[in-house]
Amino acid sequence: MDAEDQIDIRARLRAHNARQLKIAQLNMPDDWQAELRALIQAERIPPSILARGSDTRLFLESFAIFFVATMMFLI
Repeated sequence: MDAEDQIDIRARLRAHNARQLKIAQLNMPDDWQAELRALIQAERIPPSILARGSDTRLFLESFAIFFVATMMFLI
């Protein structure tokens, strides 16, 4: 292969993308819109106040550590 030779992979890339799209369509459920709506609705539900990663939980955990350390110091 010479340095001047160029490989045109656009046709291969288009064929690969078409295969990937067909595979995705075959794996897609029949009622994909309703399933998508249900997933979006589930994400919209606000997490509880003590859910992992919430600011309130972080504050309470930090306060508990501070409180225990203070009590240990005072005892």
